[in-house]
Amino acid sequence: MSTGVLDAVNNRQPFGLPLGTVRGVLSLLIVGFVWMVLLWPGDTKLPLSHFFLAALVLMAFTSSPRVVPEGESHFLPWLLRVLVAGGTAGVVVFVMFSNPDALTRLRPAFDMDGDWWLRFLAVLACGFGAGLFLRFILGRENHVFQTVRAWLSVLGLVMMVIEFALFMAFASAKDQPTEFLHYWQAIELAAVSAYFGTRT
Repeated sequence: MSTGVLDAVNNRQPFGLPLGTVRGVLSLLIVGFVWMVLLWPGDTKLPLSHFFLAALVLMAFTSSPRVVPEGESHFLPWLLRVLVAGGTAGVVVFVMFSNPDALTRLRPAFDMDGDWWLRFLAVLACGFGAGLFLRFILGRENHVFQTVRAWLSVLGLVMMVIEFALFMAFASAKDQPTEFLHYWQAIELAAVSAYFGTRT
């Protein structure tokens, strides 16, 4: 058995799922939020932080998967990729014909989040770099590294799910807790980017 296969066998994945599945679920949640913003009635905008999250999804799509152990299925990770790409294309085409003006929501909301874009960029770079550095220092097979990576995936998934609830609660509100939402999105971006950094 090759060294790459041995590494993949010894490398425990979060939740015991096939390699790439957690990134696929996070990617689905990220684009799912974009779908919701596009389909939401009324006038709403996509938070600036989600443009940085979308960059992580794009990077995950263009990265080459590592060696997968013999007998492990590629089905679930690739199904998630199809859902991300197909769902996004389907929603964009639907909105294009049903409510073309809603596509303007895909423009960065600099009027709403303009003074935060540098902070979000810094958080993205620091989070991703920290995950990458941790993997480099400890190694993929280190149990501490695998535990930290698993907790980052849990934190990212939970925060993304709560983000949906926060959006639905405040999308139509006149007085939004803007500062709270910005800090929430920054922490969320840090957790998700750090997890993606550990998986690069």
